[in-house]
Amino acid sequence: MLAEAVRLRPFAGSAADYAALAAIANAAFPDSHETAEELQHWDAIRPAHCVEMRWLAEVGETVVAAAEYFQAAWMYHPRKFFISIAVLPEWQGRGIGSYCYDELMRELAERHQPLQVRSNCREDQARSVRFLTDRGFREEMRTWESRLDLCAFDPAPFAEAPAHVVAQGFTICNLTEWLARLPDARQRLYEAMIEMRADVPQPEPFTPVDMATWERTVFDNPHLYPEGYFLALDGDEIAAVSQLWKHAEPDVLMTGITATRRRYRRRGLALALKVHALNFAKAAGYREVRTYNATTNRAMLSINEALGFVKQPAWIEFVKDVG
Repeated sequence: MLAEAVRLRPFAGSAADYAALAAIANAAFPDSHETAEELQHWDAIRPAHCVEMRWLAEVGETVVAAAEYFQAAWMYHPRKFFISIAVLPEWQGRGIGSYCYDELMRELAERHQPLQVRSNCREDQARSVRFLTDRGFREEMRTWESRLDLCAFDPAPFAEAPAHVVAQGFTICNLTEWLARLPDARQRLYEAMIEMRADVPQPEPFTPVDMATWERTVFDNPHLYPEGYFLALDGDEIAAVSQLWKHAEPDVLMTGITATRRRYRRRGLALALKVHALNFAKAAGYREVRTYNATTNRAMLSINEALGFVKQPAWIEFVKDVG
């Protein structure tokens, strides 16, 4: 038990602190590939009304853990928070995570009187699952990460999908082409994305961000890949979208969101855009495409399963009532 030797100090926002934070995240979650620059980017675009507080835990001169609470812009509630605690693997099992949790929850209660707190971990992280359930958290929803090996992907069985939507009068373009098409292209894309994002499964109602925040989230994102960000158009109206984003692993791409606006559903647009995006990625020499879907999103899961995506261990979102 080392808790008595731990010093929990506020995150200073220095280059050294961001580097330490990225190192902890990557050690605790090896698939995350966080960089200090990316963490700074997400901090910089957090809306002002969303509370965030972060600490680093030190033993002597060594940073061994990070802890934070924050409010999510995409499901904002003034008294509902997410918490995250990550301990370097070699320091786990010594009471450090428990100490960070107790201090974080005490601070959160004193400052904000929360009603609920949420946290997540992967289902194969038994220590983390036990840590949360032992403290009264209950499972709320699950999200699968799925991966597609592009070398093994055979697009031939799906060749008719894009042709089917083109035959209906739709066209497909990428983000660069869309932005050059109309003077209000960004505004139109923002409105379409807010409408589609509202239908993505999540435990609380969706809260849209303002256009300026959305623009920074997209156009200042270090992983933006305009050539791999595809839209299906009905004339000058956006009907559907499927995004590919760059990844820290240079031969991997991430799917951001594949969605169809409500009035255009059941016309094959999601499948067509997914196939179009995968053909693009395969031709460009990428090795793998990854995506995330709520386990309740059967429509999207069915498309991904048919295309050959393979599910990875699920991420579990936990919630605890505290107010």
